[in-house]
Amino acid sequence: MAKLTGARWRKSTRSGDNGGNCVEVTDNLPGLVAVRDSKDPAGPALTFTPVAWTNFVRATRSGH
Repeated sequence: MAKLTGARWRKSTRSGDNGGNCVEVTDNLPGLVAVRDSKDPAGPALTFTPVAWTNFVRATRSGH
């Protein structure tokens, strides 16, 4: 499990204002991007390598 100590979380720009259904992302940790549910900050987070995260973002932007 990745250590997320020191993570600076920010609300995803794609979350919008949709009644609290938001995700938060941290990308300030070396070699790691983490995503969590903003309603459950103490809950689990998904972690990705920066390359995997970039590929995911590109794919979703292109509609895949």
